[in-house]
Amino acid sequence: MSAVSYRELEVWARAMDAAEAAYALVRQFPKQEEYRLTAQLIRAAVSIPANIAEGHARGTRKDYAHFISIARGSAAELETLLLLAGRAKFASEGAIASLLEEVERVSRMLNRLHTRLKEPAS
Repeated sequence: MSAVSYRELEVWARAMDAAEAAYALVRQFPKQEEYRLTAQLIRAAVSIPANIAEGHARGTRKDYAHFISIARGSAAELETLLLLAGRAKFASEGAIASLLEEVERVSRMLNRLHTRLKEPAS
């Protein structure tokens, strides 16, 4: 874990990009979804980079791994909400598919980071 700041982490940068894309995507959603699926989707998207940052700022690998685990859960939640939005046809298939790909990429990165944090420190 050689990054001095969470802002140097590629996984954090990609999670920020995904959160930004989520904000753009929900602009396509129907207005009546503003306090339903839209709000929940944005909370899940924002939670990913926020938990990466918070975990990185903690003092121990164990704490860091815990917050990465929370970020992984938020990524799974975001993926599920995107799939539901696609089924409900709240946005274009292309826009949803593009964001799903990015969330899957971030999820894989979080899984690798979590595995590394669980290994004994060298």
